[in-house]
Amino acid sequence: MNTPPTPDLYEDHLVLAAEARRLLFTGARTANSFTDEPVPDETLRAIWELAKWPPTSANTNPMRVLFLRTGHAQERLIPHLAEGNRAKSTSAPVIAVLAYDTQYSEHIPRLLPFMPELKEALEADPVGHQEHARFNSALQAGYFLLSVRAAGLAAGPLGGFDSEGVDKEFFPDGRLRSFLVVNIGKPGDNPWFERLPRLDYEEAVSCL
Repeated sequence: MNTPPTPDLYEDHLVLAAEARRLLFTGARTANSFTDEPVPDETLRAIWELAKWPPTSANTNPMRVLFLRTGHAQERLIPHLAEGNRAKSTSAPVIAVLAYDTQYSEHIPRLLPFMPELKEALEADPVGHQEHARFNSALQAGYFLLSVRAAGLAAGPLGGFDSEGVDKEFFPDGRLRSFLVVNIGKPGDNPWFERLPRLDYEEAVSCL
């Protein structure tokens, strides 16, 4: 079910404890079913409080999170998911909709106080302004998934959904744009597909 542990040859070069590496990386899987065990609000807050710290360009933090915790809220989402994803999300006690804030730059004077003029510079280039939001929110999504795992929960990220429909349903003022759905909870029955391979170091890495 899990990939083999990191070879002993490399152990001395990794500071993070083996159990933490397993939880976050080598043993973590994308869950496809969940138990009905609830996820407390305090846990959801803890996930955000951890996920907010890794870097984004100019500390802009454009990602926003909508946690769907109630049956009614989740029922509003399910029709906008691809058919193959609906059962997965229906079983999850919490579903997170990740979106980026199209007006994220309004926070720059507070988040980057030594360079408040960046707000006007980004807004002067509308295309670059939105590309910046999409790229950095995607970075934050990766941090978010690791934070879910750090809370002892499984994450099931989904890209198969009608983002326009989700935005109309949950973000009707047009300010937020959804880009990822993440099922969150304890793994249920037969939650994993077969582990897929990864590229080896020699295939993916070059050193000059």
